[in-house]
Amino acid sequence: MSNLVTAIEETVGEHPDATALGYDGHEFTYEQFWGQTGQFAQALADAGVEPGDRVGLYLPNVPQYVTSFVGTLRAGGIVVPMNPQYRSREISHLLSDSGAKAVITLADLVPEVKKVQDDTEVDTVVSVGGPAEGATEFDEFLADEMLPVQDREDDDVAVQPYTSGTTGQPKGVLLTHHNLTFDARASAKIHDGIEVDDKFLGVLPLFHIYGMTITMISTLFEGGSYWPMPEWDAEAALELIEGQGITHVHGVPAMFNDVVNTPGAEDYDLSSVEFANSGGDSLPIEVMEQFESMYDVELFEGYGLTETSPVTHANRPDDRRPGSIGKTLPGIESMIVDHDFNELPPVEEGPVDDETELDDVVGELVINGPNVMQGYYELPEANEEAFTEIDGRRWFHTGDLGYQDEDGFFYVVDREKHMIVTGGYNVYPREVEELLFEHPDVADAAIVGIPDERRNETVKAFIVLKPDAEVTEDEIQQYCLDNLAPYKHPREVEFVDELPRTSTGKVQKFELRGE
Repeated sequence: MSNLVTAIEETVGEHPDATALGYDGHEFTYEQFWGQTGQFAQALADAGVEPGDRVGLYLPNVPQYVTSFVGTLRAGGIVVPMNPQYRSREISHLLSDSGAKAVITLADLVPEVKKVQDDTEVDTVVSVGGPAEGATEFDEFLADEMLPVQDREDDDVAVQPYTSGTTGQPKGVLLTHHNLTFDARASAKIHDGIEVDDKFLGVLPLFHIYGMTITMISTLFEGGSYWPMPEWDAEAALELIEGQGITHVHGVPAMFNDVVNTPGAEDYDLSSVEFANSGGDSLPIEVMEQFESMYDVELFEGYGLTETSPVTHANRPDDRRPGSIGKTLPGIESMIVDHDFNELPPVEEGPVDDETELDDVVGELVINGPNVMQGYYELPEANEEAFTEIDGRRWFHTGDLGYQDEDGFFYVVDREKHMIVTGGYNVYPREVEELLFEHPDVADAAIVGIPDERRNETVKAFIVLKPDAEVTEDEIQQYCLDNLAPYKHPREVEFVDELPRTSTGKVQKFELRGE
């Protein structure tokens, strides 16, 4: 069986007194946590939520999120994670599309739900952190009895997260109990497994698949403790790591970049950290090297997508190549293919040098394996575009461009939609961004293509400077000309105070392009 809840139930039976959650000076044992999930599941059942029904979790990283997540699955429901930064206009689509019957949210966010409730199937609203009109407080909602784990099959849908929606409406992704269980188990093995006394920093948002599967679910499967943080703050994260002896740190590149640029960051003691991992976006090598130099902790890069539960590739402590996303996880297949779905040959060894013409080796990364989603919810045309079936194997198109080397390491150069075509040449933004991160005055950078009548597109750099930096736009352009082919250098440079990012740290390049 690959049922998420039965796997957690086994952990509870093996380690009832171990710490499951730590938050705001309090610790909760697995036995305490499991009891509350049963009360929550019973309360859902009492409210009319049946197996197969959707429940929206509209919360930041707080203990009630973890309880609601496991409790919903225990009741046989399907979790619909929602970004707590969203407002009524944005959650309206998620709730109406999914047909969610209940929503668990912060008291302050209940009004956002009430604005759109009449247009949805939501009939139960539960508030966390205080009372709110039209909602039942979380502690009052819990039932006195505990509902037994409801039977669900391995291929039943467990979670329905939504894509970010940068192109069109967000799409519901159907992830099964088996999808998530496989990926959580496989990811836990990347660094010698998880021990009962391991502590995980829970700063990655739980509405995002990376924080949900790799941090929360993996921890609960193996008996470690999960320490959620409701919002990202570099200093607060460093204090928590040092104060609690956190052993595992998962983050996105923007978080690690914030850490190395935080004044006094080098004074924190991170000697407890046994494993640090970056995912969700491309990790600049310069950021990786700064973090490792500052704390003597190796920072490993991995790769995955919502549609793949998420992790498909990872660097490992004994098998690592900086600049790559690592090797494919056991049990998963991946290829680099051209537009005709022919597999491209690998380069001898990556990362390739400046003399290699990327267009000769780069293709789309496609994935096949037990971690790949069932499909997009009620979107047959999108599913047809997302998959190619060859010889009985169903390959998912990631939309990411990259190459592989003969040693089995994969490299992602950019999203297909981010590639810039200027004067007939292809420019991969990550290549230019990597160079900018090496500049001593640059704290953050993003490259986009902007319209150009002569070249179709031209390269523009948005740059956040380090404090007291005095570099000029002309000097940035010359720096790029000195290190890249002329067509790759940014013909426009704009200094900004910060880059627009999603709550998971990805640069919102459509905003930089003014779309």
